Amino acid sequence: MIRRIPLARATLGLLLAAGAGWALTHRDMLSLESIQPTLRALGVWAPIGFVLIYATATVLFFSGAILSLAGGALFGPVWGSAWNLAGATLGATAAFLLARNIAGEWAARRTGGRLRRLIDGVTEEGWRFVALMRLVPLIPFNLLNYALGLTGISLPAYVLTSAICMLPGAVAYTWLGYAGRSAAAGDIGALRYGLLGLGGLAMVAFLPRLFRRFRPKRPAWIEADELQRRLTAGERITLLDVREPSEFMTPPGHLPGAVNVPLAELAARTADLARPKLPIVVVCKTDRRSARAAADLLAAGLADVAVLRGGTDGWHQRGLALD
Repeated sequence: MIRRIPLARATLGLLLAAGAGWALTHRDMLSLESIQPTLRALGVWAPIGFVLIYATATVLFFSGAILSLAGGALFGPVWGSAWNLAGATLGATAAFLLARNIAGEWAARRTGGRLRRLIDGVTEEGWRFVALMRLVPLIPFNLLNYALGLTGISLPAYVLTSAICMLPGAVAYTWLGYAGRSAAAGDIGALRYGLLGLGGLAMVAFLPRLFRRFRPKRPAWIEADELQRRLTAGERITLLDVREPSEFMTPPGHLPGAVNVPLAELAARTADLARPKLPIVVVCKTDRRSARAAADLLAAGLADVAVLRGGTDGWHQRGLALD
């Protein structure tokens, strides 16, 4: 199936190009007076067909912005927004399910090293991380649909979060598409529609910054091998072990050079830990307490804080030295 995707995308692109060419040569048929009777004649099949085309295009990595503009031109600002959002959500859901059940290896290869960060983010934050990824396009939208299928988020949470976060963009592009059609038909109100669409896009562009501003900081994660490499290279790092003293001193032991500050005493010692201005890697037996401790340190104003994934157990399992 996956090998057919390039051919399917090319076919879809040719069909859309042919449609665009036809539209250019039959502009008189695309007036407001001509389009509405045609859509009414198709009845319910017009929006159903459009939603299915939009969903298929999303699965095949075709630009949703172009289709959203078309939705606004065909169905107007209100119903166009509804059908655009329905098509984008259906396509995102289909890609999610394909990755989860059929195309997992292909999606993992396309996502590369970003997949581990996605899985970690969803594990830590659930739907909030999905919302962030939708609002902050660190990964292309269509690829993200597949990549999230490889994480542990539930299908209902994924669908609901995706639909809500895609709504502002769908509305903005729909208004722009409607403005374009109205301008072509000589509607003097087209400028107003266009300004509304541009205003919506500006809001969408501003949302990620607003989201990041009010989103609590999350600690970074570091693998045992990476930490060992940095320590061997002579990098100065504060190794903060937040276990109880009895755990810190008993076998299998603690990381060489680690400082023991139990989690319950961390708040009182934060100022001391901030003074050297060194990177801090927080450690515990696994990584649960250390993740909580790192979040507390970030909330207290410390900047360079990471959590050792797997804790001392993971360090020991890799055969690395403990004192």
